[in-house]
Amino acid sequence: MTRLLRHTRSATVLLIAVGAAMAIAPAASAHVSVSSPDASPGGFGKLVFRVPTESATASTVKLSVTLPADIPFAEVSAKSLPGWSIATTERHLDKPITTDEGFTLSKAVSTVTWTAGKGQGIAPDQFNEFELSVGPFPKGTDAITLPTRQTYSDGSVVTWDQPTPASGKEPEHPVPTLKLGSSAAAGHDPVTPVAEHSSAAGSDGTDGLARGLGGAGLVLGAVALLIAVLSTRRRAA
Repeated sequence: MTRLLRHTRSATVLLIAVGAAMAIAPAASAHVSVSSPDASPGGFGKLVFRVPTESATASTVKLSVTLPADIPFAEVSAKSLPGWSIATTERHLDKPITTDEGFTLSKAVSTVTWTAGKGQGIAPDQFNEFELSVGPFPKGTDAITLPTRQTYSDGSVVTWDQPTPASGKEPEHPVPTLKLGSSAAAGHDPVTPVAEHSSAAGSDGTDGLARGLGGAGLVLGAVALLIAVLSTRRRAA
């Protein structure tokens, strides 16, 4: 009876550890990210911001993207999203910039903000995608960062603006980073939405399946380890 009790306690501790790992893993990968199917230095293209809702109780109701200030985009337009309004802010440039196309910029769009209408928003465990058409992309650089603020229905705000340190360890709120000359954003595959509004029942279902399979693998590994431990203890007894 004593051996059985010890085995039961060991199994309980192991399953709790596996459950904790499964709970942490999805949250660690659910970051706001940016990608592009056609961005290249000196060209025009599309930015796609993938925005998951990490909160278990609140919805995402606002997203604000800060565009590069050192080399601003000459042209910026936002794709409409059902149930959301779009607003932009501009800033006057301290020094006008002459583009390769031959026209001079004295002001540029600095932020783009999407705000959900009443009853709208991105519910927990869902995501949506927000699109911009911008250009030209800067030359002489291999990546641009786009700090983003995500606001929830409970009033909380998450600011995605932390650069990755030299160690390469991902920060808690990494800044969305677009690699130029490649169709992939840092750490994420390129996304080309096929509809104006991205439904969680589509791509989110794929993400959910992948996470589910990963969790199932953890459980199976834990069960196999538990069986091995119990078998060893029986032989030792």
